[in-house]
Amino acid sequence: MSPQPQAAVGAPLSRVDGRLKVTGQAKYAADQRPEGPQDVVHAAVVDSAIGRGRITGIDTRAAEAQRGVLKVIHHRNAPKLSYGPNPGSLNLPGERLRVFQDDQVRFHGQPVAVVVATTLEAARHAASLVKVEYDAERPVTDLTNAPAAGDPITYKRGDAESALRSAAVRLEMDYRLARNHHNAMELHATVAHWEGDRLTLWDKSQWVRSPRDEIAANFGIPAESIRVIAPFVGGAFGNAARGWPHITIAALAAREVGRPVKLVLTRRQLYFGVGYRPSYQYKVRLGSDRRGRLTAMTHDLRGETSSYETFAEQAVLSPGQMLYTTPNVSQTLRTVPLNVNTPTPMRGPGYFSAAFAVESAMDELAHELGVDPIELRQRNEPANDQASGLPFSTRRLRECYTVGARAFGWDRRNPRPRATREGDWLIGTGMAAAVYDTYRMGGQARVRLDADGTALVESASSDMGPGTYTSMTQVAADALGLAVRRVTFRLGDTDMPEAPIHGGSMTMASLGTIVQDGCDKLRRHAVALAVGDEDSPLYGIDADDVVVRAGRLHVRNEPARGETYQRLLARNDRTHLESTGSYAPGQPRSSMFAYGAVFTEVGVDARLGLVRVRRMLGVFDAGRIISPKLADSQALGAMVGGIGAALLEHTITDHRDGRIVNANLADYMVPVNADIPDLKAIYLDGRDDEANPLGVKGLGEIVLVGVAPAVANAVFHATGRRVRELPITAGALL
Repeated sequence: MSPQPQAAVGAPLSRVDGRLKVTGQAKYAADQRPEGPQDVVHAAVVDSAIGRGRITGIDTRAAEAQRGVLKVIHHRNAPKLSYGPNPGSLNLPGERLRVFQDDQVRFHGQPVAVVVATTLEAARHAASLVKVEYDAERPVTDLTNAPAAGDPITYKRGDAESALRSAAVRLEMDYRLARNHHNAMELHATVAHWEGDRLTLWDKSQWVRSPRDEIAANFGIPAESIRVIAPFVGGAFGNAARGWPHITIAALAAREVGRPVKLVLTRRQLYFGVGYRPSYQYKVRLGSDRRGRLTAMTHDLRGETSSYETFAEQAVLSPGQMLYTTPNVSQTLRTVPLNVNTPTPMRGPGYFSAAFAVESAMDELAHELGVDPIELRQRNEPANDQASGLPFSTRRLRECYTVGARAFGWDRRNPRPRATREGDWLIGTGMAAAVYDTYRMGGQARVRLDADGTALVESASSDMGPGTYTSMTQVAADALGLAVRRVTFRLGDTDMPEAPIHGGSMTMASLGTIVQDGCDKLRRHAVALAVGDEDSPLYGIDADDVVVRAGRLHVRNEPARGETYQRLLARNDRTHLESTGSYAPGQPRSSMFAYGAVFTEVGVDARLGLVRVRRMLGVFDAGRIISPKLADSQALGAMVGGIGAALLEHTITDHRDGRIVNANLADYMVPVNADIPDLKAIYLDGRDDEANPLGVKGLGEIVLVGVAPAVANAVFHATGRRVRELPITAGALL
């Protein structure tokens, strides 16, 4: 069948759900209220005040005496839960945290009790009155001094040690990255409502299957008896993918009191109640010839994890394996168990952390050799993926460099560090390359075309901000030949067909392909119905010669000959047509990644050490861009996040008791308007048809990956001082 005209895809449409959000009509998890005669009651979690040890006593009398308090649940009165295996979830090796099942305290802030009351105020006040006694031990929370555990993850090709010994140029650097927290606008919240043996959860979730399966395993009940609903998510960046302990607490509390329960974590509790990007120590040794061609590179990493689960980001090793031509590579990733809660993926997982070390190291080599940083990267551009041996589906990183350098004005750069000054400000520019995997995952979508010519598409996906509602509506509208306003896309409900996880930059590549498949099937069904209908003006026409535009089926080169969906369905006594879209990606025959190059200019106050980003440009090879407006939203937002990680964001832990000192948005600093300069993104025109039928690679992760090293390299160029630890603080520059 001939291709459909494209009207919505590629257009800079505003978000179809935007009006709901700006008028307050979009209901997030904490806004939900189950239908029924019972009022929702509220739960407040009591957190442990020690970082390691055991509970020796718990006094709930003062809390229970408060007006409105229904119950205080803790390990001494909570029912035993099954906590069965959950192999299809995002759980990790080890034993997930089992709430209120024993007296052990594994980290500061661990839930030790929950108070349920008729009002939020009563619940939180009563929670403050619960007295817990402990037998405390000194926690281990310092990555620097703690030993690693378990077998490391390793990768090796060639003989890196021998190649380093014979290299004409050798460098050795130690980099450190602080822990980062996601700090999305929406707090994590769950509303739990039991109706007999059936449970409905309204939850902040990137993948409604995840909390469903987690609760089913924890309570020993069929997954089919649980419905999870999450129509809107107010940002997540990765930490709403797992089923975290507070969801189990909400479901448990609701079952114990026989009422619907709402549990909203406080901003403080987000720093230990859900995951975070782990801190890393990353040692790089590299060798090259005198022209800067890499001969060897070793990567030795230590990353934090919890004492009860092992979080190991294997993706942190990927850039060191395939970004540059390096015949001899050795990598070791060791996890260090600490008395902390378990980390979780955060935007650009693995690749972001690796990029800071790898791209800073490349900048250091460029300076050592007196070679332009872009030229050095060009000299090490590989012909194929050296890790897998596969050819690249598309790799336009050279073009990213060329387009970016021209748009940024790189040729005006004085290569000598600390050479440009404006009054007290030292001015520097830097750049970094970026890479991120093109992940894909199977799933389904349900498509329905009604007799009035409107369409409904449903899949159990999520929209944490990138614009899933809008982009899927665009794809569906073009595939069905309808105006955007005639298409409705729904998501976020386990009663809908199962969707891929909303993360890893796979939503557009995977769900978009699923939606297109379902809509293509329905359109073909309608065309087949028309060309086989003797009363249709399209009767007898070859189906391949029929297209649909604005809801009207017609002959491609004879627009006057055709009819509308409405007329076709009415004449055939059809109330609707339905189809199911699906996608099952096969084994890749090519190396599929998105690429980018980030260029940055900074000013550094020579007296105070303050760093200000003055402008930033990102150029990205991300395949086909479905929505330029949404793409800019993703790219510019990621630059803001990258600036935060580079200059501001840093979790501070008191190692004496494991307490996070800055567990709030006043002390854990994130960028504000005054921190954000002129930001711009450019997307190379093209598509990657090997990646998926839509030709997209994914954008949400790649746009963050190169930001922090570009800032760090610009700071070096401005000051002549190399800072190898994130965030870059004024103290490091004085």
